[in-house]
Amino acid sequence: MKFKQQIHDAAERNKSPIVLALDLTHRNRELLYTASLKLIRSASRFLCAVKINRQLVLPLGLHDSVASLVDEIHRQGIPAIMDAKINDIGHTNEFITSEYFSSGFDAVTASPFVGYKDGLEPVFRLAESEQRGVLLLVHMSHKGAAEGYGQTIIDEKTGQGRVQFEVFAERALKWGADGAIVGATFLDTIKRANEILGEKVPIFSPGVGVQGGSPSDALAAGAKYIIVGRSIYESEDPSRATEKLRNSIMATS
Repeated sequence: MKFKQQIHDAAERNKSPIVLALDLTHRNRELLYTASLKLIRSASRFLCAVKINRQLVLPLGLHDSVASLVDEIHRQGIPAIMDAKINDIGHTNEFITSEYFSSGFDAVTASPFVGYKDGLEPVFRLAESEQRGVLLLVHMSHKGAAEGYGQTIIDEKTGQGRVQFEVFAERALKWGADGAIVGATFLDTIKRANEILGEKVPIFSPGVGVQGGSPSDALAAGAKYIIVGRSIYESEDPSRATEKLRNSIMATS
């Protein structure tokens, strides 16, 4: 089953658009692994996916502990996303993607700045062959994101000025991305990206909670999934916090 269908089915089953950003940190690797495993097991029934970043991969190791966490995510019936932000030449990108997929990840994130030919083409090709997903970074959520994603560029076809993220949204559509990442802290950007992407490429919005993004506002602007990290795992009861957030979203949808 393709990633896009996997996450759709998980969201329907758990009645949740929430993707957990599992970005825990701890100097003790055993405690880091144990805490991550506990959170996956307790919160997954309120999620549609779990996204892992390098905060876990670097200290725990990809093919050992992280692969085990991915297996547990799958046992909970939801997909696992690797927030790799792939951003290199094609040969390297293909190797990176292959390693993450071989560890069980159902999708990876990638940066459109490197382009398609000799850039992300091998990533999309490999994802297609293995029924995995590629989420394209259209606009990130941090305060400085507009310096790159919001800059004005010259359209090579028309010679007119364009906003960078609009071009990236068009590329997500053209390249057949399984999702576009647009920060929940930039609501007008979500609206504009949604106008370009329509229903073909769902929007994933990080930055909800600690960074100031509102889940209801992001969803109303056109996001289909919201990505939440610290507001969940830094709470006193992460499972309860996830359930409460899920229920509040359901009550307003």
